[in-house]
Amino acid sequence: MPASSQPKAQSAKDPAELGGLDRPVAAGVNAPGFGSDVVADALRATDIPYIALNPGASYRGLHDSIVNYLGNQQPQMILCLHEEAAVAIAHGYAKVTGKAMAAAVHSNVGLMHGTMAIFNAWCDRMPMLILGATGPVDSEKRRPWIDWIHTSRDQGALVRGYTKWDDQPASPGAAREAILRANWMANTAPCGPTYINLDAEVQEAKLTEPVAPIDTARYMPAMSGAPAPEVVAQAAELLRGASNPVILAGRCSRSVDGWAARIKLAERLGAQVVTDLKVAASFPTDHPLHAGAPGGTTMAPEAVEAIRNADVIVSLDWLDLGGAFKKCGGAVKSKVIQVSLDHQLHNGWSMDYQALPPVDLYMACEPEAAVTALLAALGDGKPRAMPNNKHDVPAATGAKLTVDHMTEALRKAVAGRDVTLTHVSLSWNGALWPLRHPLDYLGSDGGGGVGGGPGISIGAALALKGSGRLVVAVCGDGDFMMNCTAIWTAVHYRIPILFVIANNRSFFNDELHQERVARMRNRPVENRWVGQRISEPDIDIATIARGQGAEGFGPVTEIADLPAVLAKAIAAVDAGKVAVVDARVEPGYTAATTAEMTRIKSV
Repeated sequence: MPASSQPKAQSAKDPAELGGLDRPVAAGVNAPGFGSDVVADALRATDIPYIALNPGASYRGLHDSIVNYLGNQQPQMILCLHEEAAVAIAHGYAKVTGKAMAAAVHSNVGLMHGTMAIFNAWCDRMPMLILGATGPVDSEKRRPWIDWIHTSRDQGALVRGYTKWDDQPASPGAAREAILRANWMANTAPCGPTYINLDAEVQEAKLTEPVAPIDTARYMPAMSGAPAPEVVAQAAELLRGASNPVILAGRCSRSVDGWAARIKLAERLGAQVVTDLKVAASFPTDHPLHAGAPGGTTMAPEAVEAIRNADVIVSLDWLDLGGAFKKCGGAVKSKVIQVSLDHQLHNGWSMDYQALPPVDLYMACEPEAAVTALLAALGDGKPRAMPNNKHDVPAATGAKLTVDHMTEALRKAVAGRDVTLTHVSLSWNGALWPLRHPLDYLGSDGGGGVGGGPGISIGAALALKGSGRLVVAVCGDGDFMMNCTAIWTAVHYRIPILFVIANNRSFFNDELHQERVARMRNRPVENRWVGQRISEPDIDIATIARGQGAEGFGPVTEIADLPAVLAKAIAAVDAGKVAVVDARVEPGYTAATTAEMTRIKSV
């Protein structure tokens, strides 16, 4: 048997311990006999543990190879009810691990189903290996009708604007090389999805001769980069002379060591730190150096003031640096040090590169490398006086159940536990939930594609299964309903997770947009709800959850009822189940967010 088709120790590559599920009857296949067997061998060589998929005939050859040649191990199939869920699960897995998981989509139609989720992962700079397929390229091999409509010329063009690389290999050997290259590129910073389109004929044809073995690790070398020494020296000199430095902690890794290094750098400099809910936790939000609460659509006043008063700003791959400066008044008098590799991904199709910011020094590396280099260059130095920002957690107010009440009850219900928030609703108030660990919060969906929350959260829960952390997803009702069938996958594969649905029975974000337009045009704001409200009938989210085998709770409409319901739901998750709580909250965002979204003029 080729070395790459030998299964590794299950405990090493199956942290979620799913190996006992969906076990096939032994096929007795011990050598590759078809093109798709070579593809399966290459997949195993990448050490990718799972492949999320919705089945389709275009890759039936590969499906057979994973089941009957690899024994549904390394990778193990994670069956999904929609391609968007499959891609989102791979996205969520990468958010935790920083490594690519695989997803498979069926021909052109499956790829089109999955495109929004691919775009989310692209904007979130998350690695992912996507396998697609097409009906036989050779028209004489196509079945009537179905193979013709499922065959496209240059299928990769559908996603080329938001993937790092794509290929359509024409032989088993080329397919192996494509898999190795795609995995290597996806996992190399700046990370992103890659796509390989497998010809059905290449998959299903018998091998006419063995494919020569290779040392696959040599074709996926680890890549690392360091900032230029002269740039590090210049940055350190600027920071030594700074009296009001500010660190914008943006897209950083889930590394505990990286987290500790960022704290050390901030304390060494006495620098205030700003974070953003659009990306994962990058600095403790209740640290005395953290400026205000982490923002999302809006930036906390304390953060705006810190940026305006800064004389040196260090951007650690901040998402939309130019936009942040615009929110702070536009003119930037401070010296700006930018740390990022993101410019390597920018293209002419997607504007996700954001506004072009003013920068004085550019460190072309990942944030962890820059922080390490800066700490070494600065040395221990004399302790600086540090700002002492207060972070008192405000109490929820009012008699009706709001997202703030829901957050407060949830925070009390999980007190003392290690919790990972995989997703939060747009109405989330960052001041109510301190973040103290790189896995405490995993950031947004990346591309603003509504419906990503459920799948991303389940992928993260898959990666965290067995970690001891309680996985919690807070989704809006619109987000949840767009991809609620992902719940079935979590139940089937026994992936424990708690979903708390902030159910305001509306696409409320767009209500505010309609209010803004009405104000601009001097028309009735009372009509903002038309074509937005999800009511009459109200959706019974708990029943939808129970229909897929999850534990459903609610609807909860009273503040006083939430603690007991959450306690029962958390107990179900602790027992290995999936729990969904329907919290019927009043529509509304924080005052600052509402004011920004409804003001007539843009910033």
